Amino acid sequence: MDHEIIMAGFGGQGIMLIGTLLTYAGKEEGKAVSWLPSYGPEMRGGTANCAVCVSDDAIASPVVVEPTAAVVMNRPSYDKFKNMVQPGGALIVNSSLVPDEDIRGDIEVYRIPANDIARELGSDRVANMVCLGALLGAREIVKVETVISVLPKVISQRHHSLLPLNEEALWRGYRLVKEEMARTS
Repeated sequence: MDHEIIMAGFGGQGIMLIGTLLTYAGKEEGKAVSWLPSYGPEMRGGTANCAVCVSDDAIASPVVVEPTAAVVMNRPSYDKFKNMVQPGGALIVNSSLVPDEDIRGDIEVYRIPANDIARELGSDRVANMVCLGALLGAREIVKVETVISVLPKVISQRHHSLLPLNEEALWRGYRLVKEEMARTS
């Protein structure tokens, strides 16, 4: 299965981190992977997005034009990427920062209050992990357990005390989507 994912938000929201985690986890599971970052002209607070490809087969290009899934953490990213997701794809929306509105009916949209959940868990900084967990709930790209196993390799040593918090945030997002899927099926 080919998964082409766009992850987007403001710089400082941990977009590159969740893209890197997904890439490492895919590699750990023996899949072909690619990761292509893209930054706006500003550093912190500007736009940041990355394209991640995870596939059972060789990847022809790391450029993602019509993603099978997208994670959008803020309004500018939502506006930019919501219409790019291919029909049948999944869109994970950080509903804490992106107001509800109707969009296309040909994709699955999961509105995840990522910042609210992160705050409830004790740190705004894990909103990205909530969204990554939601993505993994919506699409079986890699196992959550594999992402958790690569966390210590990707997160710097000085932040290893936050590994349990990141793990809980991943599971919260994952369970939220699985519960929503069960309700609507």
